[in-house]
Amino acid sequence: MNIEIEGLPVVPCRNKTGGTVFRFKQASLSQQFLLLCFPILLGGMVIIGSLIGQQVEESVVHRMGGVTGMYVDSMIAPHVQSLITSSTLPPTNRKALDELLNKTSLGQRIVAFKIWRPDGTILYSADASMIGKQFPIEEGLSEALAGNVHAEISPLAFAENASEAARFARLVETYTPIHALGKGTVIAAAEFYQPVDEVMHESFIAKRQSWLVVAPVIAIMYMLLFLLVRRGSHTIEQQQADLNDKVKQLTDLAAQNELLHKRVWRAAAGATELNESYLKRISADLHDGPGQDLSFALMRFGSIAEERSRCSCAATGQSRAVDTQSINAAIDSALKDLRAICAGLRLPEISALSIIDIAKRAIGDYEGKTGIEVALDADNVQRAAPVPVRIALFRILQEALANGYRHAAGKGQRVRISQEAERVLIEVSDDGPGFDSAAAAYKGRLGLIGMRDRVEMLGGSFDLQSGLNRGTAVRVSLPLTVPEV
Repeated sequence: MNIEIEGLPVVPCRNKTGGTVFRFKQASLSQQFLLLCFPILLGGMVIIGSLIGQQVEESVVHRMGGVTGMYVDSMIAPHVQSLITSSTLPPTNRKALDELLNKTSLGQRIVAFKIWRPDGTILYSADASMIGKQFPIEEGLSEALAGNVHAEISPLAFAENASEAARFARLVETYTPIHALGKGTVIAAAEFYQPVDEVMHESFIAKRQSWLVVAPVIAIMYMLLFLLVRRGSHTIEQQQADLNDKVKQLTDLAAQNELLHKRVWRAAAGATELNESYLKRISADLHDGPGQDLSFALMRFGSIAEERSRCSCAATGQSRAVDTQSINAAIDSALKDLRAICAGLRLPEISALSIIDIAKRAIGDYEGKTGIEVALDADNVQRAAPVPVRIALFRILQEALANGYRHAAGKGQRVRISQEAERVLIEVSDDGPGFDSAAAAYKGRLGLIGMRDRVEMLGGSFDLQSGLNRGTAVRVSLPLTVPEV
C-alpha cells in the first residue's frame, strides 16, 4: 500500500514479514511532522480528557458525600442519639433505620449502610452478621470520627467490605460524622456505599464535552503548526537543492581544474622532452654543419700552406707559414669549442638506464671532466621513472655538480638518492663556503632558476639550503608517475 502525504507519494518498503514499512527517514520535514505530531496531540487530548474526567469524578463523589452528610444529619442522627449514654443501639432504633433505608429514595440507591462506634465496632449494618464486629480504623472512618465528611471510589479491598466486594467491583464510599443533637460532639460515624454508575455517567459526559472542545482547538493548532512546518520544510528543501547545485558546480569545477592540471603537467613533461630534442637537433646541426665546414677549412688551409711553402721563397714562405699557422690555430680552437658545446647539449642515451644508473652516468661524466670524486649514497630505488623524470634527474645532477665545482671547488661533494612512496628524493651537497640563498634568489641566478622550473614543471619540489661557511645542499623531490605525454 502506498502512502501519499501532501500529494507526494512515498515509496513503501517491505519488512521481513511482508508488511509495509514507511521509509520515515526519506520523508520531508513536513511529512515527519504529520506522522509524529498527530499521535502526540492525540495523546495530549486523551490525557486532558482523562484529567477532566478524573476531576469530574472527584467532584461528583464529593457532591454525593455532601448530600449523604445532609441525609445523615436530618434522617439518621435522630435515631442514634441513644449512643450518647449507651454503647449499643436498641432494637427500636434499628427498626427505624431499616425503614429509612427501604422506604426513602436515597435509601433505595444505597447498596450498603453501616454505623461505626468510635472504637471501630459496627453498631448497625444491613448485613446483620457484621453487627458487633470490630475492624481497624481506616483513613475514611478516622476523618469521619474527627468531624469531616470523606467520600471516594473504593476498590473494596478491606476486610469489612467482604460482602460488598462479592457483588461489586467498585462502589462510592462515604463516611459522615453523626453528632449529638444540641452538643455537636461526634458520637458515631455512618458509612454509605452507592453504585458508581452516576459518577461514571457524569464523568463520561464531561470527558466527551472536553474532547468536543479540545479536539477542534488541537486540530486548528495542528493545522497551523503544519502550515508553518511545511513552509519551513519547503524553504529547507529549496536551500538544500540550491546547495546541491552549488556543490555539483564546485565538483564539476574541481574536475575541470584537475583535468587542466593534468594537461599542464603533460604539457610540461612534453616540453621537457621537446626541449631535449631541440638541444639534440642543435647539437647535431652544429656538428654536421659548421663543425664539418670548419674541419674542411682546416684541412684546406693545411694543404695550401704546404704547397706555398714549397713554391715561394724562404722568407716569403716563412711569413706566410706563420699566418697560416695562426689561422689554423684559431680554426682548431673554434672547432674544439664547437665540439665541446655539442657534447654539452647532447643528452646521453638514458632510455634504458635506471635511476641509479643515470646518477652514476652523470657523476662519471663530471668526474671525467673535473677529476674530482663524488660520493654516491643510493638506497634501493627499484621503481622505474618516466622519460621526463629521468631527463630532469640527469640535468639537475649535471647542473648541481657543476655549480659545486664553480663555487665550492668540488669540496666534499656528495649525492644521495632515495625513494619515498611514489617519489624519488635527490640531494646534492658540498662542504664549500656557501652563500646567502635569499640573495642568490633575488639576483636570479639562471642555474638555480632553471633547476627549480624544471622540477616544478613535473609536479616536484625544489629546496636550496645554504649559508655562509655552512656549505650548500640542493634537495629535490620528483614524482615517479607522470601523465602520459
